[in-house]
Amino acid sequence: MATTDVGFVAVSRAVVAAAADLVAEVERRVVGEENVRTAQGNAWAAICADRARAQARADMDAMVAALAATGQRRPARRRQRAVGSSPRSRASQAALVSTR
Repeated sequence: MATTDVGFVAVSRAVVAAAADLVAEVERRVVGEENVRTAQGNAWAAICADRARAQARADMDAMVAALAATGQRRPARRRQRAVGSSPRSRASQAALVSTR
């Protein structure tokens, strides 16, 4: 590697490091020192989110088990005609499908 390449790499690294420091300082000034995101803070937020998902999953499992244990069923509903079942409503039915 030529000496000019080494100089270019060193200058590039210095510019990137200075830009990173500037961005970090701007973030501290804008959001405040206590609100700056850190790796530790990100990890704790991920742990809390995992715990919340696990709790929601456990709650749902308990609710399903309780419903299955009681054997309750929904009352039968009268048969209703589906929306968009006539031949003329194909366009409106296609519009409904395409918006989902």
